[in-house]
Amino acid sequence: MKIEHLGIAVKSLQEADDPFARLLGKENYKHESVEREGVITSFYNVGDSKIELLEASNPESPISKFIEKRGEGIHHIAFGVDNILDEIERLKGLGFVFISEEPKDGADNKRVVFLHPKCTNGVLVELCQEK
Repeated sequence: MKIEHLGIAVKSLQEADDPFARLLGKENYKHESVEREGVITSFYNVGDSKIELLEASNPESPISKFIEKRGEGIHHIAFGVDNILDEIERLKGLGFVFISEEPKDGADNKRVVFLHPKCTNGVLVELCQEK
């Protein structure tokens, strides 16, 4: 398991991309829309990990609700795993609770699943595996 990326909720990718590009000294490597989740993403490589900026594409998306409730900022931490199904079973066996137990297609060519923040000290944790 490794830290694959940190997800940061932003109101506007157009406004957030500039300071992150300047901070990191490079442009993002992709924008991608994930319609099912109501989000548009912008990815930056940072060493062996990534930063994922997340903008809501509709007012009902989880990102929109997150920003309404908490404002812009860190939304989740994602851990890269070799076998997402094995990790789900391992963590369920340890008492962790998932928002959904079935992996879904996510951004950046990944299969993803989220643990419920109630079992991870208030932190939304994503597990992701390359497709």
